[in-house]
Amino acid sequence: MCGIIGYLGPKDVVPVLVDGLRRLEYRGYDSAGVAVVNHGRIDLRRSAGKLSNLEAAIHNDPLEGSYGIGHTRWATHGRPTEENAHPHRDCTGKIVVVHNGIIENYLDLKRELQAQGHTFVTETDTEIVAHLVERETKADGLENAVRRALMLMRGLFALVLISSDDPEKIVAVRKGPPIVVGLGDGEFFVASDTPAILSHTRDVVFLGDEEMAVITRTGVVFTDFFGRPVSAVTQRVLWDPIMAEKAGYKHFMLKEIFEQPSAARETILGRVSQDTATVFLEEMNLSNAQLRDIDRVTILACGTSWHAGLVGKFMIEQLARVPVEVDYGSEYRYRNPIASAKTLAIVITQSGETADTLAALREAKKGGAPSIAICNVVGSMATRETNGTVYTHAGPEIGVASTKAFTSQLVALYLLALRLGQARGTLSPDEARPHIDALLQLPVLLEQTLAVAPEIEQVAARFHARTDFLYLGRGINYPIALEGALKLKEISYIHAEGYPAGEMKHGPIALIDEKMPIVTIAPHDRVFEKMISNMQEAKARGGSVIALTTKGDDKLAAILDLSRDVIIEIPASPELLTPILMAIPLQLLAYHVAVRRGCDVDQPRNLAKSVTVE
Repeated sequence: MCGIIGYLGPKDVVPVLVDGLRRLEYRGYDSAGVAVVNHGRIDLRRSAGKLSNLEAAIHNDPLEGSYGIGHTRWATHGRPTEENAHPHRDCTGKIVVVHNGIIENYLDLKRELQAQGHTFVTETDTEIVAHLVERETKADGLENAVRRALMLMRGLFALVLISSDDPEKIVAVRKGPPIVVGLGDGEFFVASDTPAILSHTRDVVFLGDEEMAVITRTGVVFTDFFGRPVSAVTQRVLWDPIMAEKAGYKHFMLKEIFEQPSAARETILGRVSQDTATVFLEEMNLSNAQLRDIDRVTILACGTSWHAGLVGKFMIEQLARVPVEVDYGSEYRYRNPIASAKTLAIVITQSGETADTLAALREAKKGGAPSIAICNVVGSMATRETNGTVYTHAGPEIGVASTKAFTSQLVALYLLALRLGQARGTLSPDEARPHIDALLQLPVLLEQTLAVAPEIEQVAARFHARTDFLYLGRGINYPIALEGALKLKEISYIHAEGYPAGEMKHGPIALIDEKMPIVTIAPHDRVFEKMISNMQEAKARGGSVIALTTKGDDKLAAILDLSRDVIIEIPASPELLTPILMAIPLQLLAYHVAVRRGCDVDQPRNLAKSVTVE
């Protein structure tokens, strides 16, 4: 979640860059830096830690220039030190780059460049970009050197570069992480997110994937990576910085639903190695020895985060072979819980400030339990009070009903389960590799799953007037049934209940009649046949079935009546990842039903984004 800012215009460049970095602090960072061009020479300042450290460095050693770039870094490759802070330079010191993302083949490229005489001074993957561009520089401009370098790099990244040998020019590149270009009156901006530039301009262009912007004082040229022109749509932002984040969506919730592929990608980024089949979660701050000593895991959470914890129980028990209990934070704090130094307490909280979850954490710590937070907000209370944190990197979530924060929590739990399995010796590299490969494919599967949105909107049109819904799932997907019901309740105010499908005959079946839609979560897994039986039982009592399933089987079409029932197919995935994909159609269903009913989707009645009181 690194932050990027660049400026070319008549203003004093340093204050513009520092102000932009300040507005990107929410993304989380551990170092910061700026580079400016002054009279044909690049000058830079970098600092580990908070932005105030960089400001102090600039105050003690002032710099000025006519244009420049800045960066807040969240460490992936290399420690959070001043040396590893961005911007990074080439051998000549004439090319500098800032970067968000990861260069997957940087080690191979680094060895190749070192063999050619290039000298590296940092531990980062970013530095190879500057050296590649240096090697590829000819007499045809910085942008063409960057294009040649791009052909050699693998990964997902956003890059912004300047070169003193090609003055008055900024080159920005997007392949995955976002880049926005701001168009001012005789001035131009580039940033990783709109809040960085909205105090200067409301005219922005969101760079498309695998596109480049070449910024000079006369304007901006937009091309693809091969230099072919691309159409650039300028959007006039008429709202305040928070409202601008809607990016054309009707509601924040809808925007955040569609941000889930990128949120998952950011949560995974820099944390796995396909080469060694290893998961890296150094921010947990717990050693392998400590993790091996754990004999029980307690997950503490509230609301949607509690549902994430239920899914996490399946993941951790399967991959790490350690028993897991999942507690409501509000209940754990009021009983006399058992915790010890062998109990790992995992708190899940989007905001890091949920009062009941924090109180539960403190109870666990009283018993001597080591603790980890899964959290989206850097510097929040939960992250300060635990031994370590697995940040979700979902970005700001404005909608009260959690969507991308929830699925990012599931991704973080999957990573944590793999890490525990590795530390405890229950998961060899060969056993871990398929899980890691599948996880890296998850953002693409999420994008494919979002393609069901038009179908879901039609389902909402058919069922939005119903007063009661029943959600059923089995195994790792029964918590998603609970979450789907909660989403519908939260924003549409329709009564909905979620149950493990095996419990249907133990009471909920009495509710089923011709007015009751039954939402079933039925991927083609080891309990698929049992879910078919549950659907037949519901059909026999007059219920209408809305079946979510995975592609590749026609059994449901044989038992359902598509004049009354619905089948929604999503991409197939490994069993442990199905909950993440299944959550999306349920979020979309709740959203479109609420819109049809005229509800305030982003700010539902009686609810707050962060519950900071008991």
